[in-house]
Amino acid sequence: MSRQEAVAQYGAAIKLGQKYYKNAVSRGLYPYPQVLDEILRENQTAGRVELGLVEIPSDLIVGTLSAGRREAFAGNFMPLLGPETEFGFKWISLCEAHLGDEGIRDPIRCYEYLGNFYVSEGNKRVSVLKSYDAPTIPGIVSRIIPVYAEDPVLQRYYEFMEYYPRISLYQIRFSNLGSFEKLQKRMGYEKDHVWTTEEKRSFLALLSRFKAAYLKLGGERLPGTVCDALLACLHVFSFPELREKNAEELEKALEGLWSDLKGESLPRPIAVSTAPEEASQSILNRVIGITRPDHLKIAFIYGNDPEVSAWSRAHIQGEKTLAAELGSKVSIQKYWALKHDYQQAMEKAVADGVDLIFATTPQMIGDCRKIAALNPKLRVLNCALSKPYMGLRTYYSRSYEAKFITGAIAGAMAEKNRIGYIANYPIVGVPADINAFALGAQMTNPRAQIELLWSSETDDPLSIFRERGISVISNRDATDPKQASWALDFGTNLLRDDGIMVPLATPRWDWGRFYVQVVRSIFNGSYEALAKTQGEQAINYWWGMNGGLIDVDFSPALPEGLRRLAEHLCRDLRDGWFEPFRCRIRDQKGVLRCDGSNSLSTAEIMRMDWLCENVEGHIPEIQELKPEAVETSQILAIRPENVVEKEPQS
Repeated sequence: MSRQEAVAQYGAAIKLGQKYYKNAVSRGLYPYPQVLDEILRENQTAGRVELGLVEIPSDLIVGTLSAGRREAFAGNFMPLLGPETEFGFKWISLCEAHLGDEGIRDPIRCYEYLGNFYVSEGNKRVSVLKSYDAPTIPGIVSRIIPVYAEDPVLQRYYEFMEYYPRISLYQIRFSNLGSFEKLQKRMGYEKDHVWTTEEKRSFLALLSRFKAAYLKLGGERLPGTVCDALLACLHVFSFPELREKNAEELEKALEGLWSDLKGESLPRPIAVSTAPEEASQSILNRVIGITRPDHLKIAFIYGNDPEVSAWSRAHIQGEKTLAAELGSKVSIQKYWALKHDYQQAMEKAVADGVDLIFATTPQMIGDCRKIAALNPKLRVLNCALSKPYMGLRTYYSRSYEAKFITGAIAGAMAEKNRIGYIANYPIVGVPADINAFALGAQMTNPRAQIELLWSSETDDPLSIFRERGISVISNRDATDPKQASWALDFGTNLLRDDGIMVPLATPRWDWGRFYVQVVRSIFNGSYEALAKTQGEQAINYWWGMNGGLIDVDFSPALPEGLRRLAEHLCRDLRDGWFEPFRCRIRDQKGVLRCDGSNSLSTAEIMRMDWLCENVEGHIPEIQELKPEAVETSQILAIRPENVVEKEPQS
């Protein structure tokens, strides 16, 4: 580089520095580089660690160690002094060497504090290299460790320090705790895996291309970091899949998940549809661009053999109801994924030209996200609950309403006041079922106590209750509307003194009612109108007895008076006159959860993670479950921080 070119570069750098300075002053911001000595004067430190030579991301170099040369630079490290000054002369000479044979070879020296870097030696080198948009600058780094406190910034930084010896990349910034462990998993590594130089280079190459696509789509307006968004995408696409995409394909994949990224940042990312309702004609007329097809090709994806799975049989019966009611307006095709190859089944459905996918088990949620992201015009619904993914919709039953009815029956029939309850998975919505049952029992028998066991944790809980002398037991729900409702594996039963089980009542699911209503909403335009009126919120269908998705079957053995009471409660629930959780409720610790003046909200019921005071038992942790119950329990975990979905496959 000639001297003249270096002078021109200095002139361009001064303009950038002056622009930054003026903008900062006009906005009332500090216009110079930050000074670490001044920051540390107000903060305690816990020690110092020598990191050695580090490739420092240049955008993280934000200040200097001391205030000595502070006013020579603007906050972006561009010069403010004229070229005739000694500072200007040295800057230009350094710039001349930068692209000459000699180059800038010596690393800078600096301190790192809370992820930012402060230069102690080499300020002008930083300025020159930043003027050329150098992505990284080599430096000998000393880390100043802050004193730990219960502060989100410090908690995230301490987690970063924990993972730095393994990953050693300052370019990775997350907003949420636990993200580094998730990154290791989604990269296909063990938690303690130390990244090789090639692995770091490969990740940074993807991060650079991903950042370009992220910013092009307006990512700076989202509250999270680029790495937050990349981690979310790695939950849908595997690292090799993203790495192999060109710029256009990467942008398309990110665009397909954009609504999810925006929605997850909302205080209330989920809009819950609690009952079937058609948008009024006035609303439909106001919403532009609603598509109203006259025929739909529909795919049902099944993950379990109906010969052994009552769950699959129930959805197949729902599929038959849909075909019977809508006839030639729909073409329906089954796709089997019995080896859990959900993605392959969905790709086959897309290749067959389907307009709508019903994925019938929660385990398919990850593959649903991927197929929806790659096919934005495809309607995708997954049988799951409480998922903030706008790119698809989820659906489930408000089964706690039926559980309240069977609880009331159990309370009235429990002569010894002890009632057994067998729960299946500790997943979202299940605590509401248990508590509604307990409140129903308490309504008809104030002394009723519910003894809780989990089939996903305990072998043969039914025999345990028999041994305890419990005479009224709530077992699994009847998921198949056509099955023998009074099979003793289902519903609430009375154990007679002679050992014979007498059925009393069982909640019964009818998926056909849901499928018919949803497909009709697509035909009449209210499906699309709902999406447009909800904005950036994800839509979760959570229908109950008012939508016909859940009901209660009563046994002929049920006493007539009790049957009449239960039928009356059912009518009031369907008509909205009665709410199970509108009463005074205390939990097992004695905490008042509801004073009875109002019902608990939909969100409070859906995300319930506590048990009523008349329940004896607990909600098991993942590590307490049988191995075959872990996947479902992680996908629909009661607490959001415990949610772990199936990792994407390349």
